[in-house]
Amino acid sequence: MQSRYLVIGLLLPLFFSVAQAEVPKPGTIAPAFSLPDQDSHTRRLDDFRGRWVVLYFYPKDDTPGCTAEACSFRDDIQQLGGLDAQVVGVSVDDTSSHASFAQKYHLPFPLLSDKDASAAKAYGAFSDWGIMKFARRYTFLIDPNGKIAKSYLDVDTSRHSTEVIIDLRQLMSKPPGSGDKPSAALR
Repeated sequence: MQSRYLVIGLLLPLFFSVAQAEVPKPGTIAPAFSLPDQDSHTRRLDDFRGRWVVLYFYPKDDTPGCTAEACSFRDDIQQLGGLDAQVVGVSVDDTSSHASFAQKYHLPFPLLSDKDASAAKAYGAFSDWGIMKFARRYTFLIDPNGKIAKSYLDVDTSRHSTEVIIDLRQLMSKPPGSGDKPSAALR
Protein backbone atom coordinates (compact mmCIF):
# COMPACT_ATOMS: atom_id res chain seq x y z
CA MET A 1 0.00 0.00 0.00
CA GLN A 2 2.82 2.42 0.86
CA SER A 3 4.55 1.74 -2.45
CA ARG A 4 1.37 2.75 -4.28
CA TYR A 5 1.42 6.13 -2.50
CA LEU A 6 5.11 6.51 -3.26
CA VAL A 7 4.48 5.93 -6.98
CA ILE A 8 1.56 8.38 -6.96
CA GLY A 9 3.70 10.92 -5.10
CA LEU A 10 6.48 10.59 -7.66
CA LEU A 11 4.15 10.81 -10.67
CA LEU A 12 1.92 13.62 -9.40
CA PRO A 13 4.37 16.42 -10.35
CA LEU A 14 4.34 15.13 -13.93
CA PHE A 15 0.61 15.76 -14.14
CA PHE A 16 1.06 19.31 -12.81
CA SER A 17 3.81 20.10 -15.31
CA VAL A 18 1.51 19.08 -18.19
CA ALA A 19 -1.11 21.70 -17.23
CA GLN A 20 0.69 24.69 -18.75
CA ALA A 21 0.28 27.11 -21.59
CA GLU A 22 1.11 25.90 -25.06
CA VAL A 23 4.30 27.01 -26.73
CA PRO A 24 3.52 30.05 -28.92
CA LYS A 25 3.61 29.22 -32.61
CA PRO A 26 5.61 31.08 -35.26
CA GLY A 27 3.62 33.98 -36.67
CA THR A 28 1.78 34.69 -33.40
CA ILE A 29 2.34 37.68 -31.14
CA ALA A 30 4.99 36.94 -28.51
CA PRO A 31 3.57 36.97 -24.97
CA ALA A 32 4.41 40.20 -23.15
CA PHE A 33 6.52 40.19 -20.01
CA SER A 34 7.75 42.65 -17.39
CA LEU A 35 10.59 41.22 -15.28
CA PRO A 36 13.58 42.51 -13.29
CA ASP A 37 17.05 41.97 -14.70
CA GLN A 38 20.27 41.22 -12.80
CA ASP A 39 20.54 44.91 -11.87
CA SER A 40 16.89 45.03 -10.68
CA HIS A 41 15.83 47.16 -13.66
CA THR A 42 12.43 46.20 -15.04
CA ARG A 43 12.59 44.96 -18.62
CA ARG A 44 9.58 44.55 -20.89
CA LEU A 45 9.36 42.84 -24.25
CA ASP A 46 8.14 46.17 -25.68
CA ASP A 47 11.50 47.72 -24.68
CA PHE A 48 13.05 45.77 -27.55
CA ARG A 49 10.44 46.58 -30.21
CA GLY A 50 12.09 47.32 -33.54
CA ARG A 51 14.89 44.77 -32.94
CA TRP A 52 15.16 41.02 -33.16
CA VAL A 53 15.03 39.37 -29.74
CA VAL A 54 16.72 36.09 -28.86
CA LEU A 55 14.65 35.17 -25.81
CA TYR A 56 16.17 32.12 -24.19
CA PHE A 57 14.83 30.31 -21.16
CA TYR A 58 17.23 28.22 -19.12
CA PRO A 59 16.97 26.06 -15.98
CA LYS A 60 19.54 27.43 -13.51
CA ASP A 61 22.36 29.93 -13.17
CA ASP A 62 25.93 28.63 -12.99
CA THR A 63 25.19 25.03 -14.00
CA PRO A 64 27.22 23.37 -16.78
CA GLY A 65 24.68 23.47 -19.63
CA CYS A 66 23.34 26.91 -18.72
CA THR A 67 26.86 28.32 -18.42
CA ALA A 68 27.86 26.87 -21.80
CA GLU A 69 24.77 28.36 -23.45
CA ALA A 70 25.21 31.79 -21.85
CA CYS A 71 28.93 31.91 -22.69
CA SER A 72 28.21 30.95 -26.31
CA PHE A 73 25.80 33.87 -26.61
CA ARG A 74 28.41 36.09 -24.91
CA ASP A 75 31.13 34.95 -27.33
CA ASP A 76 28.86 35.60 -30.33
CA ILE A 77 27.43 38.91 -29.08
CA GLN A 78 29.22 40.94 -31.80
CA GLN A 79 27.67 38.86 -34.57
CA LEU A 80 24.25 38.98 -32.91
CA GLY A 81 24.52 42.74 -32.39
CA GLY A 82 25.50 43.09 -36.06
CA LEU A 83 22.17 41.45 -36.87
CA ASP A 84 20.42 43.98 -34.60
CA ALA A 85 19.47 41.16 -32.22
CA GLN A 86 19.13 41.55 -28.46
CA VAL A 87 19.87 38.46 -26.37
CA VAL A 88 17.72 38.08 -23.24
CA GLY A 89 18.05 35.17 -20.81
CA VAL A 90 15.22 34.12 -18.45
CA SER A 91 15.14 31.71 -15.53
CA VAL A 92 13.28 31.42 -12.24
CA ASP A 93 16.46 32.32 -10.30
CA ASP A 94 16.41 35.59 -8.35
CA THR A 95 18.15 38.83 -9.36
CA SER A 96 21.10 38.33 -7.00
CA SER A 97 21.80 34.89 -8.50
CA HIS A 98 21.61 36.46 -11.97
CA ALA A 99 23.94 39.29 -10.91
CA SER A 100 26.57 36.82 -9.66
CA PHE A 101 26.22 34.66 -12.79
CA ALA A 102 26.46 37.64 -15.16
CA GLN A 103 29.46 39.08 -13.31
CA LYS A 104 31.32 35.76 -13.05
CA TYR A 105 31.04 35.09 -16.80
CA HIS A 106 30.98 38.71 -18.05
CA LEU A 107 27.58 38.30 -19.69
CA PRO A 108 26.76 41.48 -21.68
CA PHE A 109 23.00 40.96 -21.92
CA PRO A 110 20.07 41.03 -19.51
CA LEU A 111 19.18 38.00 -17.41
CA LEU A 112 15.58 38.27 -16.26
CA SER A 113 14.29 36.90 -12.98
CA ASP A 114 10.98 35.10 -13.50
CA LYS A 115 10.44 34.15 -9.84
CA ASP A 116 6.71 33.49 -10.25
CA ALA A 117 7.35 31.74 -13.61
CA SER A 118 4.77 33.93 -15.34
CA ALA A 119 6.88 34.38 -18.49
CA ALA A 120 8.01 30.75 -18.57
CA LYS A 121 4.38 29.65 -18.28
CA ALA A 122 3.27 32.04 -21.04
CA TYR A 123 5.91 30.57 -23.36
CA GLY A 124 5.15 26.96 -22.38
CA ALA A 125 8.64 26.73 -20.89
CA PHE A 126 7.82 26.07 -17.23
CA SER A 127 8.45 22.74 -15.57
CA ASP A 128 7.06 22.06 -12.09
CA TRP A 129 8.22 18.91 -10.33
CA GLY A 130 6.78 19.86 -6.96
CA ILE A 131 9.87 20.79 -4.98
CA MET A 132 11.83 21.56 -8.19
CA LYS A 133 10.58 24.34 -10.43
CA PHE A 134 12.56 25.57 -13.41
CA ALA A 135 12.38 26.97 -16.93
CA ARG A 136 12.88 24.50 -19.74
CA ARG A 137 15.71 25.21 -22.15
CA TYR A 138 13.62 26.83 -24.90
CA THR A 139 14.56 29.73 -27.16
CA PHE A 140 12.34 32.03 -29.20
CA LEU A 141 13.35 34.38 -32.01
CA ILE A 142 11.01 37.35 -31.88
CA ASP A 143 10.91 39.63 -34.90
CA PRO A 144 11.07 43.46 -34.71
CA ASN A 145 7.24 43.60 -34.80
CA GLY A 146 6.89 41.39 -31.72
CA LYS A 147 5.93 38.14 -33.45
CA ILE A 148 7.43 34.72 -32.85
CA ALA A 149 9.59 33.94 -35.89
CA LYS A 150 11.08 30.65 -34.68
CA SER A 151 11.17 28.46 -31.62
CA TYR A 152 13.79 26.00 -30.43
CA LEU A 153 12.45 23.32 -28.13
CA ASP A 154 15.39 20.93 -28.35
CA VAL A 155 18.51 23.00 -27.69
CA ASP A 156 22.06 21.70 -27.98
CA THR A 157 24.05 24.22 -25.91
CA SER A 158 27.29 23.47 -27.78
CA ARG A 159 25.95 24.84 -31.08
CA HIS A 160 22.85 26.82 -30.20
CA SER A 161 24.23 30.34 -30.60
CA THR A 162 25.62 29.48 -34.05
CA GLU A 163 22.27 27.95 -35.02
CA VAL A 164 20.47 31.14 -33.92
CA ILE A 165 22.84 33.32 -35.99
CA ILE A 166 22.31 31.19 -39.10
CA ASP A 167 18.53 31.28 -38.66
CA LEU A 168 18.49 35.02 -38.01
CA ARG A 169 20.41 35.63 -41.24
CA GLN A 170 17.97 33.44 -43.14
CA LEU A 171 14.93 35.13 -41.59
CA MET A 172 16.33 38.59 -42.28
CA SER A 173 16.95 37.71 -45.93
CA LYS A 174 13.24 37.15 -46.52
CA PRO A 175 11.72 40.05 -48.42
CA PRO A 176 9.34 42.27 -46.41
CA GLY A 177 5.72 41.24 -46.78
CA SER A 178 6.61 37.70 -47.78
CA GLY A 179 4.40 36.38 -45.02
CA ASP A 180 4.65 35.89 -41.29
CA LYS A 181 5.19 32.16 -41.36
CA PRO A 182 8.75 30.92 -41.73
CA SER A 183 9.50 28.13 -44.15
CA ALA A 184 9.05 24.54 -42.97
CA ALA A 185 12.83 24.30 -42.51
CA LEU A 186 12.68 27.02 -39.85
CA ARG A 187 9.95 25.54 -37.68
